[in-house]
Amino acid sequence: MLQIVIQGRGGQGAQTAGNLLAAAHFAAGRQVQCFASYGGARRGTPVSSFLRVDDRPVRLRCDIERADAILCFDASLLAGPLLGCADARTLIVVNSARPASEFAHELPGRHVIPVDGLAIARRHGLGRIVNSALLGGLARAVGAPSLAVLQATLNERSPKLRDENLAACEAGWQAVDAQLREEAPR
Repeated sequence: MLQIVIQGRGGQGAQTAGNLLAAAHFAAGRQVQCFASYGGARRGTPVSSFLRVDDRPVRLRCDIERADAILCFDASLLAGPLLGCADARTLIVVNSARPASEFAHELPGRHVIPVDGLAIARRHGLGRIVNSALLGGLARAVGAPSLAVLQATLNERSPKLRDENLAACEAGWQAVDAQLREEAPR
């Protein structure tokens, strides 16, 4: 079972990202469970989305205690509560322009993959909307869903700016792909 935690701040789209990722995994033929947790239910407060993906029906009904992957919309949230569900095997994809080497010093023993979602979103005409870029990056980091399935889901569910969202998704996927290729032993 793949367990993913998505965290952001109210208004950043973490909840939407969780729903889109769940829909993409379901479209790929997997069983999914997606639920959210809202802090103060206002802009700027931490918001979490939790996702479980498996080949069999997901019957587990508790919080995610150990995530396989974390998608963090705001690097300032990479702290106590969020990192409490991570261990050395957890892939952490974070929206940040900072290089991975900086995170290696701050969070030793963690596998942090930064994606400059804001730069990607702006480059593709999405302003500050980073969902698609970060989802592409996360999908590449965990190896699922495929880029084609994720883009088909975005194409179906994006109410506007479809081409821009598809391009940002692919750019996020490519950004993480490039980092993983650099990390690979030669």
